[in-house]
Amino acid sequence: MDTAHIADAFDPTLVLLTVEEAARRLRIGRTVCYRLISSGELESITVGHLRRVPADAVPEFVTRRRKSQRPAAPIALATAA
Repeated sequence: MDTAHIADAFDPTLVLLTVEEAARRLRIGRTVCYRLISSGELESITVGHLRRVPADAVPEFVTRRRKSQRPAAPIALATAA
């Protein structure tokens, strides 16, 4: 296993991520990540000819997704009588 890629995936000092790094953080495929970028759901910028995802855009995306999800129905706990 390439430890350099693992370290990059969780390096808190990175400001910009490659699309592949952002996909790894989200545990999704690269193609799905590009679709999220194309749709505007995941923020990205270009640096020269390179596409980069701001590191803070990943948790912001997750927060927006969590808020937009319908809350799950509470599970009724059986009480002993």
